Amino acid sequence: MIHIKQTIHRFTMTISRKALKTTLSPPLHHLSTTHPTTPPWFTPPPPHHHQDPILNTLSQAIKNTPTKPLQISLKPILPSLKPHHIINLINLNPHSLTPSSLLSFFTWLSTFNNSRFTHTLHTYSTMTLFLYTHKMRTQGQLLINTIVSRKGKDSAFTVFQAFLKAKGTNFTCFVNVLSGIIDAYLDLGFVYDAIQCVRLIQKHRIRFPFEGCIKVLEYLMKFDSPMVAFDFYKEILEYGYPPNVYFFNVLMSKLCKEGKMMEARSVFIEMWKRNLRPSVVSFNILINGYCRLGDMDGGYRLKREMEERGISPDVYTYSVLINGLCKSAWMSDANELFNEMCVKGLVPNVVIFTILISGHCKDGSVGLAMDAYQEMLKQGVEPDLITYNTLVNGLCKSGDLDEARKLIHVMIEKGLKPDKITYTTVIDGCCKEGELDGAFEVKKMMVDNGIELDDVAYTAVITGLCRQGLIVDAERILTEMLNAGLKPDGPVYTVLIDGFCKKGDIKMGFKLLRQMQSNGHAPNVITYNVLLNGLCRQGQMRNAEMLLQAMLNLGINPDDITYNILLEGHCKHGNPVDYDKLRGEMGLVHDYATYTSLVGSLSRSSRRQPKKSFM
Repeated sequence: MIHIKQTIHRFTMTISRKALKTTLSPPLHHLSTTHPTTPPWFTPPPPHHHQDPILNTLSQAIKNTPTKPLQISLKPILPSLKPHHIINLINLNPHSLTPSSLLSFFTWLSTFNNSRFTHTLHTYSTMTLFLYTHKMRTQGQLLINTIVSRKGKDSAFTVFQAFLKAKGTNFTCFVNVLSGIIDAYLDLGFVYDAIQCVRLIQKHRIRFPFEGCIKVLEYLMKFDSPMVAFDFYKEILEYGYPPNVYFFNVLMSKLCKEGKMMEARSVFIEMWKRNLRPSVVSFNILINGYCRLGDMDGGYRLKREMEERGISPDVYTYSVLINGLCKSAWMSDANELFNEMCVKGLVPNVVIFTILISGHCKDGSVGLAMDAYQEMLKQGVEPDLITYNTLVNGLCKSGDLDEARKLIHVMIEKGLKPDKITYTTVIDGCCKEGELDGAFEVKKMMVDNGIELDDVAYTAVITGLCRQGLIVDAERILTEMLNAGLKPDGPVYTVLIDGFCKKGDIKMGFKLLRQMQSNGHAPNVITYNVLLNGLCRQGQMRNAEMLLQAMLNLGINPDDITYNILLEGHCKHGNPVDYDKLRGEMGLVHDYATYTSLVGSLSRSSRRQPKKSFM
């Protein structure tokens, strides 16, 4: 009887299993789990005939962690622990351990010194997917970062395959993980690994991670060639990424800034192919690109094209074209375009007026610049600091310092404070006109207003003083400049050296030469010509010849002026017999060999001079 009961029991169990197996179709991901809100994320292996004892030991040890350290609980099994045990623990989780406790164990296992266990790419990918499934995205991203940093460059295929193997059936989390992998590669600068991930996603027909694609595209536009970004953009458009005018505009802007107008135009044409309507911004980007390169015909062609397509040019369109015309000194065309803009009802802004004023000033038509300024005021457009500085600069260059000063007073009355550019412009204007008192007055105003003089202002003052022959004062300003922490450039030193040499103080000239060199400025042929002129004027022809030799040894090639200075010196301080011969050769000597041949032919008496030290 007992035997019959056992037989019936086995038969019943067999039928139950078959019935259960039937209920498992369709696939397992339609079954509920112990956590209804969390979808299953893996395909479990076929059920074992018996529970793995290592899994039970691991689960129990993790549960008992608060009372018993893991290194004690797991000491007997640590040597035999394999990656598949960790994978099964995460996938099956037979004791329903919390995600945080499993992560703690996972981390402990990789950091415990006495454990011989080493995590694999598969254990990492399994744990990452588990964390993403349980909304622990931050912790999951940290694991992804670890994987990518360890695997390094050109590892996209290997990493992708590992996650593909571990993904299970939860595609939503898998897509998020793939975006995280793309982020990790971009953070490390491995952009081509990120692109490879995108291609692998498309190849396996996984739901496309648009967010990751945007990041790759933005990275390429920021750090790589715009055309590489454009090729990638076209590629993802073929994958189904929706075209966007914004990205086309950004790509065109990058290419225009690099002067690649043909490529920018190809991006523009692609917009039409994708059934996108370029905006006024799209046209403005291209027009600006052409105008920056001085291709005004290209800019005008695009303006006509946008009008033909029913897109009205805006204020920016006109400002770009007017700016290009002003830079090309086509002021009549600029004025014509300005008038066209006003007729169309567009109100010029401060930028357009300032562009026109600047164009007139550079063209030397300061009167027209002032007319544009008056028109600006008439239309109720308030000039800004840039407008006033532009006008002040134009007036100073034309020598109208009184009008420049008046304009500065108007500017102050309107609540605008003159800046370093304003004051420096006036100082330079005063020095060029020989009004040194005015220059020092403005210099004092700068100091009183707490504005530090820059190298431009000091250079203007030093140059102005040297022009007036006030060399000692110029040297004092040079010292002041050095004490302010500013380093004069080569031309400033050359002007001072010239001033001292003309005063006959050759030693001071050479002292300044040494100072110039110690401050990191290499003297050029002009500097040496100034010193040679000083020596020749004093008849120190032997010293002049020594300086010429030193100049050649430094690799500085003398020019026509150098040889003419030396020949002039030989004429004035040599033998009168040789005067006519040397005069006839001046302007014809262009190299050292010709010069030495000519000077070597002079009579001995013309070269018998006492040697003086200039050092």
